Amino acid sequence: MNRLLRGLAPHTLRGRLSLVALTTAALLMTVLTVVFNTVMDRHLQHQADDELLSRAAAVATTVDTSGPRVRVLETVNDSLLDANVWIYSGTRLVEKPPTAAADSTLTNAAGSLAAQATPLCTTAETESPHLVRLCSQPLPGHRSTAIIVTAADLAPYLNSADSLLTGSLILDAVMLACTYALTRLAVGRALRPVRTMTDQATQWSAVGSDERFGAEIQPAELARLGSSLDTLLDRIRTVLRHEQQLSGELSHELRTPLSRIVMELDWWQARPRTAAETRATHEVIAEAAQSMRTICDTLLDDARDRAQNTSAAPGTTAVVPVLHRLVESLGAREQVKIFVDVGDPGLQAGVAPALLERVVSPLLTNAVRYALAQVTVSARQLPGGVRIDVTDDGSGVPDAFVDDLFQPGRRADSDDGHDGAGLGLPLARRLARAVGGEVAHDPGYASGARFRVDLPAAG
Repeated sequence: MNRLLRGLAPHTLRGRLSLVALTTAALLMTVLTVVFNTVMDRHLQHQADDELLSRAAAVATTVDTSGPRVRVLETVNDSLLDANVWIYSGTRLVEKPPTAAADSTLTNAAGSLAAQATPLCTTAETESPHLVRLCSQPLPGHRSTAIIVTAADLAPYLNSADSLLTGSLILDAVMLACTYALTRLAVGRALRPVRTMTDQATQWSAVGSDERFGAEIQPAELARLGSSLDTLLDRIRTVLRHEQQLSGELSHELRTPLSRIVMELDWWQARPRTAAETRATHEVIAEAAQSMRTICDTLLDDARDRAQNTSAAPGTTAVVPVLHRLVESLGAREQVKIFVDVGDPGLQAGVAPALLERVVSPLLTNAVRYALAQVTVSARQLPGGVRIDVTDDGSGVPDAFVDDLFQPGRRADSDDGHDGAGLGLPLARRLARAVGGEVAHDPGYASGARFRVDLPAAG
């Protein structure tokens, strides 16, 4: 039954509000109609009683109760006064309407009413069948008491009541139809800005637009809705930006190990290889594949932590082995020498090994790319942290590009003959900041470029 009712209910807010308004109006009009017709029925009954009592008062002027017996005096237009009038002396019938039989239902009802000898009104049903209203009015005298009973057909009053009821029902139907139509129109006009805002929000969210509703909507309800939609659009735009950033970072970071795999396969297929050379190729491919897996895990874990607004549990990493491993896997140009300068071989940082690699690797790659002859990687302990410096003897960072150095997708010179997407440095800084560290350029170093990595110390 509930499922059937849910199926019959309107599926739009406009239809549901209109149905609620119609139901409420119907209940209110039903109550008002019942109350109105009840009051009118009582009013018409009182009118009938007042008319009967007035006729009884007129008939009383023709009844003599001064003697020992009740006498009815003859007057002009006596037949009009005698219509539907019974006169009793006690329980004895003195006079009745000429058209009423002595044993008729109406006469018996009048006799029962007169026997009570008090002012009283009642309703009786005749053979017609008609409802007739009867009222008794005692007329005491010095030596005798007369009781006058008057009757009136209620058909005109009932017809009036029926007409009022029919008119009320017709008026109710018209009012309900108007209520439903006006409610749908009003709700439709009220929801039109909401529909427009919804369509705009859908379009803006699909393309990550910067457009927002702001405070242009004047009504308070729509202003709150606009504010909520703006917040939602900001979140969607942030998610889209993170997805684009993650895609670019994955592409950027996976390019180097993937290139190693392609180069090893090309070299292996160039001519027949010995078993030892084949094993070496397999080892290089396996190492590159593992590197790709580590890169994917690191970036995806970082993206997941940012999405959940949490941080991964800090790790502990021996710095020197990671730096040597990065230098060995880098494959620097023959004219460029890489030196690792670490005073403390047991130096440890409070980050995971994979994250340390992903932070230092872009800096080291750029240093080898732009160095003339030498790259130096140094690490030392600081109070509460570890600092790693990556220094090259190249031309350095152009002054005009310093402010855009860590902006995603920006390169100082896209036509310098070097492959790159401008994502390495932004990624390194973001990963370092995610664990409470920092990556910065040292503007005071004039003999090339120096980048400093600050990471938390092992706990």
